[in-house]
Amino acid sequence: MVPTIDPEKCVKCGMCMNCGQKVYRWTKEGPVVAQPYKCVVGCTTCATLCQGNAITFPDKDKLRELYKKEGIWAKVKRELIKEGKLEPEE
Repeated sequence: MVPTIDPEKCVKCGMCMNCGQKVYRWTKEGPVVAQPYKCVVGCTTCATLCQGNAITFPDKDKLRELYKKEGIWAKVKRELIKEGKLEPEE
């Protein structure tokens, strides 16, 4: 899931810079989400550590609904079966 930083709430504490996946980069304005797709799904440690509560993630239920609506789960499943990483259901 892709994190978002609210610059109005950010107190520039730098806690997000401890991200092991190097999702954030420090600029003269403070942290920015530089590599959002390196973010580990379900981690959200940065949001927990953020002193200004400036880091948020998309609502999981809305994201699941969107994935279902757009058929993303089915596409991923087909691709995994095609690559031999998932057994087809009978």
